[in-house]
Amino acid sequence: MGVLDGRKPEKVWEFFEEICEIPHGSGNEDKISDYLVGFANERGLKSYQDESKNVIIWCDGSKGYEKSEPVIIQGHIDMVAVKEDGVGKDLTKEGVEPEIIDDDILTAKGTTLGADDGIAVAYVLALMDSDDIPHPPIEAVFTTNEETGMFGAMALDKSKLSGKTLLNIDSEDEGRFVVSCTGGATTTCILPGNTEPISGEVLEIRIDGLTGGHSGTSIIKERLNANVALGRILLNVFQEVGMRIVAVNGGEKENSIAAWSEAAIVLLPETLPKAKKIVEDVFEEIKKEYATTDPDMKLKTNVIPENLVEALTDASTLATIISMVNMPDGIQRMNPEVKGLVQTSLNMGILRTEAEGVKMSFMVRSSNANEKQFLIEKLTSLTEIFGGVVNTDADCPGWEYQEDSEIRKLMVEKYKEQYGKEPTVEGIHAGLECGIFVDAIPGLDAIAFGPQIDYAHTPKEQIDIKSAERTWKLLCSVLEEMK
Repeated sequence: MGVLDGRKPEKVWEFFEEICEIPHGSGNEDKISDYLVGFANERGLKSYQDESKNVIIWCDGSKGYEKSEPVIIQGHIDMVAVKEDGVGKDLTKEGVEPEIIDDDILTAKGTTLGADDGIAVAYVLALMDSDDIPHPPIEAVFTTNEETGMFGAMALDKSKLSGKTLLNIDSEDEGRFVVSCTGGATTTCILPGNTEPISGEVLEIRIDGLTGGHSGTSIIKERLNANVALGRILLNVFQEVGMRIVAVNGGEKENSIAAWSEAAIVLLPETLPKAKKIVEDVFEEIKKEYATTDPDMKLKTNVIPENLVEALTDASTLATIISMVNMPDGIQRMNPEVKGLVQTSLNMGILRTEAEGVKMSFMVRSSNANEKQFLIEKLTSLTEIFGGVVNTDADCPGWEYQEDSEIRKLMVEKYKEQYGKEPTVEGIHAGLECGIFVDAIPGLDAIAFGPQIDYAHTPKEQIDIKSAERTWKLLCSVLEEMK
């Protein structure tokens, strides 16, 4: 017996538990992809599986809906597979173990649950397995590698789809309908890392304890980027006493606001006391400025006695500092039509000193393709001034708000009937697979929604069972109207 036996909707939870048994972290989707093909074969449904392990399954409309326009229902089959310290489970070979807490909350024992986006997969399988749910022809699209950059959706041959309406089930807030998103690109600027041996005392500087957060959804909160803060400190030291950079490193991911950054700089022994004082004074200035958004930021310094070290040349040191200070970062423009929505931003998420040079990796986001491209050109021109090179990849299109959207109108109408209140309808300053499909399929009308999922991407991930039931009811009522 499964932990969800007897819970409604029964078919949805039956498929969800089957999915939980299959390891399907990003990049490890072969088994779940084959499981979907097997599902289709067992029921005589046409399916397609590509080299990226994306799967499309076609399901005829129910009785009376055979000639209705098809609807694309889409979710991703990969999950963020992480576990708590001390958990021995190998998530590359083993599934997760769902458990119910507080009666109506489903989580997993010591790992992520994979409700993001396993619930979408379970919904669609339950629909296609039913013989009593009214629905138009379904083009079920299951994509891979969404969590690592939406690579599956980008690789999929969208010409195989004929539907002009897309239901994306990958929103994690019940009652929130997403109707636009930003396009994004990862841009890496590589500055020349010319070095030479130099003798002096090394001062190690580390800023950490910053709040950080998602560079899309949290950028509106104007939190401090540790890499930018470090650049400000180094600029003051360079201007007042002179120094060379041995190394600078900070941040973890392009799409995360850097919560830490560190540097090792070499100084003449007689300038060390003044340099240390400058570091401390500038840090205190920054800490006061960001006391509200980053109250826990800390400074650590350490001195290594005089010795011979390999450091960046004076020109490379200056180029690195000027770039850290002057590269654009944070919000660049708010949406002029939607109050409170960021339109264009970027984030220096990763700073690294490597053999080929000093790398600065940015996540560039905008719902306006021209503004996104202009930011990339800005980064490129500033890098090339110092003889550096720029690489841009994972360039995903945005999804602009459609004034006249039939699926939005229908979803809002059905939500009000079921819940007795208005849903939240909004755009998000983050990427969604919807943008890729809308860009590839002319005239596609799309919306993203889903049940309540909290703490996604962490071992605390959980889904509200009752919310999943309500969202299922909403999905079925919307499909019934699409005759």
